[in-house]
Amino acid sequence: MTVGIAEAKTVKALQPQPRKTWGRTHEVSSGLALITGVLLLCCPVGVLYFWTACTHYECSLYAPYAAWTDLLRTDPARLWPTLRAELPHFSPAAFWLHAAWLLFQGLLYAYLPGPIGFGQQTPAGHILPYKVNGLRAWLLTHALFLGGSLGLGLFPASIIYDHWGGLLVASNIYGYLLTIYAYMKAHLFPTHTDDRKFSGSIVYDLFMGIEHNPRIGDTWDFKLFHNGRPGIIAWTLINLSFAAAQYQQIGRVTNSMVLLNLLHAVYVVDFFYHEDWYLRTIDIAHDHFGFYLAWGDSVWLPFMYTLQSHFLVRHPIDLSTAAASALLALGLVGYYIFRRANNQKDRTRKADGKLSIWGKPAQVIRARYTTGDGKTHQSLLLTSGFWGISRHFNYVGDLCMCFAFCALCSFDYLLPHFYFLYMTILLVHRIQRDGARCKAKYGTYWDQYCDKVPYKLLPFIY
Repeated sequence: MTVGIAEAKTVKALQPQPRKTWGRTHEVSSGLALITGVLLLCCPVGVLYFWTACTHYECSLYAPYAAWTDLLRTDPARLWPTLRAELPHFSPAAFWLHAAWLLFQGLLYAYLPGPIGFGQQTPAGHILPYKVNGLRAWLLTHALFLGGSLGLGLFPASIIYDHWGGLLVASNIYGYLLTIYAYMKAHLFPTHTDDRKFSGSIVYDLFMGIEHNPRIGDTWDFKLFHNGRPGIIAWTLINLSFAAAQYQQIGRVTNSMVLLNLLHAVYVVDFFYHEDWYLRTIDIAHDHFGFYLAWGDSVWLPFMYTLQSHFLVRHPIDLSTAAASALLALGLVGYYIFRRANNQKDRTRKADGKLSIWGKPAQVIRARYTTGDGKTHQSLLLTSGFWGISRHFNYVGDLCMCFAFCALCSFDYLLPHFYFLYMTILLVHRIQRDGARCKAKYGTYWDQYCDKVPYKLLPFIY
C-alpha cells in the first residue's frame, strides 16, 4: 500500500502542473492576516480621530489624546459622554445627501456617453472594456454644483462642509456594506471566476479582495466607478465647499486655499483627461476589489486626501508672494514629471517601442509572460527617459505635488502633512508590491530590467 501511494505521488509529480499566474502567487502568513485585521478595525478609527482633531481641537493631533487620557485619569465617568459628544453623529440629511450623490454618479457613469477603453490583460487572460466618461461627469457635476449654489442659490456652496460629520458616518456605513457585498459576490456570483484570488484567510480576502474586476454588465466596473466617480470627483467639490466655508467665516478666501484648490484640480482633471491611461495602472490592472478599495475609495480618499482644506478652514493662512510662487512652481514641476513619465510609458506601448524619447531611440526589453489560460504574450519594459533614471520616477513627481499640497498649510501642525507621509509609505509599498508582481510575471526578463535600471525611486538613494 505504501509503495502504491509513493508511486502515485511520483507519477503526479512527473505530470505537467498548472503554473500559477502572477496574480495568484502571494502566500498569506498568519502575521499578514493579523495586520490586515487590525487595519480593518483601525483605519475607520483613525479617520474619526482626525475628524475630531480638526472639528474640536483646532487640528492638533495630540490634543484629543491628551484630553481623553486626562479625563480617564481624573473623571472616567465623563469620558464616554465626551466621546459621544465629540465624535460625528448619524444625520438623516447627510445620509440622504450621500445616497443621492452615489445615485447621481452611478447614473452618469452608466448613461453619460463616452469612448470605450481597454485595460491590460488580467492574470487569467481577459481584456476588459471600460466606459471612459469621467471628464464629462466631472465637468457636468461641477457645473451643476456651482450653478445650483452660486448661480441659483438652491443650496449653500458650503453644503459639504456643513454636513461633513454626518457624511463621514454615511460613507463608513456604505464602505463596510460595499466590502461585505464584494466578498459575497466573489463567492456566489463572480464576474470572472478564473480571475478570483483566494488567500485562505477570510480577513485577508475581505481586506484585499477576491474578485479582480467585479462588474454589473459588460462595462459597469466597481473599481473604476468607486475610485473615479464618488471618490475623485468629490475631491475637488469638497475643496470648493471648504473654500466657501472659509469665505463665510472670514469674508475672503486665502491664497493658500486658492492654490490648494488649483493644484488639486490640476491633478484631478489630469486624472480624468487621461482616464484611459489609468486603466493600465496598478489600481485597475492588478489590485482586487475588497476593503482596501471599497472602503478606501468611499472614506479614506475623500476624507483624508482633503485634510489640507479642512485645516485651512480652521487656520486661514495667507502666504507671502515668494512662498506661494515657490509652492506653485514645485507643484507644477511635480505634475510635469508625473505626467511626462507616464506619457513616455504609454506612448512606448502604443508605438511598440518604435519611437524617440529625449531625442534618442527608446530602449526597451521585450518581455514575455504567460496568462492563466496558457497563452504567451509580450510586453515592453521601458529603460530610457524617466524610466531609465529609476523604475518609478513618476512617483517622484507624485511626491513633489504631495509636498506642495501640504506645505501650503505651513509647518506649525503635523496633521495637514499626514497626506505626504501617507503617500510616501503607500508609494514605497507599491514599489515593493509591483516588484514582486513583475518578478512573478516576467521572471528573468525582470532581472534584466533591474540590472539595467537598478534604482527603484531616487538614484543613489533608493
